[in-house]
Amino acid sequence: MDPIDVATIPSCHVVAMPSPGRGHINPMMNVCKLLSSNQDVIITFVVTEEWLGFIGSAPKPSNIRLRSIPNVIPSELVRGADMVSFFEAVYTKMANPFDQLDQPISWIITSTYLTWAVEIGNRRNIPVASLWTMSAAVFSILYHNDLIMSNLHLTAGDDLSGYSDFAERLNSLEEQVA
Repeated sequence: MDPIDVATIPSCHVVAMPSPGRGHINPMMNVCKLLSSNQDVIITFVVTEEWLGFIGSAPKPSNIRLRSIPNVIPSELVRGADMVSFFEAVYTKMANPFDQLDQPISWIITSTYLTWAVEIGNRRNIPVASLWTMSAAVFSILYHNDLIMSNLHLTAGDDLSGYSDFAERLNSLEEQVA
């Protein structure tokens, strides 16, 4: 894809880098569409070449531009066959092509799981926002995992079928945390 003409970039250029999966790309695009209501913002939405083929023809505001990085990860169509290799590639092979983006960047918005984007932003002195695409309940459970395990006397892999009062115990835990 052709580089963006620097003369056409307004004062704020946001680069959005979602994790390569529908559950991350769609929410990130929705956030970008909300941001695009400010015409002083240009958004470059970065996906793999494969994902560009999937979403390239979808309607989008004129100040959202799509940009691709090479397909350095397994195809979306077969990634389920070897998820370990897929995640390893996402975490180790996408950073370098993303770091090669050469236009001036005001902000980076990235999926929470792409920690390398934060490292790139820090190194290049670019603020980074992290987008959590799951529900607040999932975030809360992950954030309070240590309390859940200690107060409910659970360990990873425990069978929860005997916990008929699980919801009550979670509410009690919430009161303890508050």
